[in-house]
Amino acid sequence: MTKDQVEAGQKEQNSVSVRSEEMHAPEGMLGMVWRRFRLHPGAVAGSIVLGMLVLSIILVTFSPYDPEISDIGSRLQPPSWEHPFGTDPLGRDVLTRVLYGGRISLAVGLMVVAITLVIGVPVGAVAGYFGGWVDNVLMRITDAALSLPSLLVLILLSAILREVELPFVERNNVVTIAVVIGLLSWMTVARLVRAAFLAIRELDFITAAHCVGVSNSRIMVRHILPNVVGPIIVESTLEVGYAIMEESGLSFLGFGIQPPTPSWGNLLSNAQEHMTKHPWLAIFPGLMIFLSIISINYIGDGVRDAFDPYKVLKQVGEV
Repeated sequence: MTKDQVEAGQKEQNSVSVRSEEMHAPEGMLGMVWRRFRLHPGAVAGSIVLGMLVLSIILVTFSPYDPEISDIGSRLQPPSWEHPFGTDPLGRDVLTRVLYGGRISLAVGLMVVAITLVIGVPVGAVAGYFGGWVDNVLMRITDAALSLPSLLVLILLSAILREVELPFVERNNVVTIAVVIGLLSWMTVARLVRAAFLAIRELDFITAAHCVGVSNSRIMVRHILPNVVGPIIVESTLEVGYAIMEESGLSFLGFGIQPPTPSWGNLLSNAQEHMTKHPWLAIFPGLMIFLSIISINYIGDGVRDAFDPYKVLKQVGEV
């Protein structure tokens, strides 16, 4: 065998070994999470439904109908090719108003999640990491907030903010409604983060970080918080659904988004007088609330399973 043949054989063997190492390379965390999520049928179906709903809400800008301009000549028409969801008592296209209302409801849900994370994560992190009297004080505040009747307090705060003259506070402002709901929704996130910090702070790698002189703030942000991201994401997805329900309930009772601006809640409220003769006025807003919330809950369920390191599922090939 010649020298060139030996070298060619070695190169081929090296390339085979490299390909073998690439094929058996350990799967990253994000790859594992994505694989588990993809194999969760409910989460995939929920993602498709929610994606179609969001796309429809975005594209409603091109609707030929204005959501607030009346057309008395077309009032209370049943669903048809011209008006797939029918028309309301003022002749406005219900499909257009439902999709514009989805913008309001989903925007409130996302803003509420942002507010709950901004308040709940720091409170839970500080309470869980430092413990002692700090934990006692913060958790008693959290327990006191949890003991409040949320719906009644939401109505009270909403009514007060509608009457008080404050900068950036408007009667029909989405941000105002989101702040009202967010102030009563951060406690679950705080307790979840606290429990995770209490467990992780006792692990060996945290002790080692203390021994080499790493500061408390760096340990909290760089060492513990990344290990809590999974539960936080799961709770955030579920919180969007809760926020949509709460906004719809407030608007239904007349303390949320006010007409003529459409939201799913006030569309249901306005449909009360016509439920028996014109049921489509209530069916379609209610259906949108149902589809959005159940989709988000399924997505949250899939994210929870994907991030759970102790969950072994036969259906995703983990056993």
